[in-house]
Amino acid sequence: MEQADQGAVRPDSITEVGEDAVMSVAVSPSIPTLTEEEQEELRDELLRVEDEVVTLSQVLAAKEKQVADIKRKLGITPLNELKQNISKSWQEVTTSTAYKKTSEGLSVAGQKATAAFTSMGSAISRKFEDVRLQSISNSFG
Repeated sequence: MEQADQGAVRPDSITEVGEDAVMSVAVSPSIPTLTEEEQEELRDELLRVEDEVVTLSQVLAAKEKQVADIKRKLGITPLNELKQNISKSWQEVTTSTAYKKTSEGLSVAGQKATAAFTSMGSAISRKFEDVRLQSISNSFG
């Protein structure tokens, strides 16, 4: 066995017989001892529950098919459902408190930005006008 493989657990490796082999065996938690009758009852219950699961799966599949048939008859397509879901979700978003607060905040920010740009534009216009007037007065003076 190579140096890199020492200590590695490999399914194809052969466990040595002796103390190392005994120490490497994992001890499983103790399972309560059941009588033969209890085991048989549990097996029967397991079979009943498994049968119920199969039956419920079949009923669910039949109901899903029924829903699909009804939707088809009503003209409800997956695309229509998607549109309705998106519309409903958007309405829920736009009526949420967080959306309203964000919208109000952005509106105020937009108003302030507009005022700032207007003010800056006016200042730049005045500066250009001053430079123009100064250039005119320098050419006559």
